[in-house]
Amino acid sequence: QVHLAEAGGGSVQAGGSLRLSCAVAGPIYPRRCLGWFRQAPGKENERVAAISPDGSIIEYADPVKGRFTISLGENSVYLQMNSLKPEDTAMYYCAADPVSSWWEKWTSGGRWDYWGQGIQVTVSS
Repeated sequence: QVHLAEAGGGSVQAGGSLRLSCAVAGPIYPRRCLGWFRQAPGKENERVAAISPDGSIIEYADPVKGRFTISLGENSVYLQMNSLKPEDTAMYYCAADPVSSWWEKWTSGGRWDYWGQGIQVTVSS
């Protein structure tokens, strides 16, 4: 079982920055990709960013390209969010999925296997 715990959310004005962190605990194998997703009120869950276990593959959703950066730490994954916009307001979730299945789910909208509880990010105009 993989446990994920997000931290670092909060409220910020448009144009500001926030850094989310996610502590990852659980078995090392099978190796898993880590990612960030978000869900705004009344909207579907949407992908934000994903990173492979060695950091060699990184993917971003179009709305956040050039503004958000995903990175790995020791037993953790981070999401640096710059130039925040009101439309970035959402509950942000850290997620993990085996390397054997993450890409297919990422491209097809499939649900990853493990999820954190989520953390709120609010951007005011």
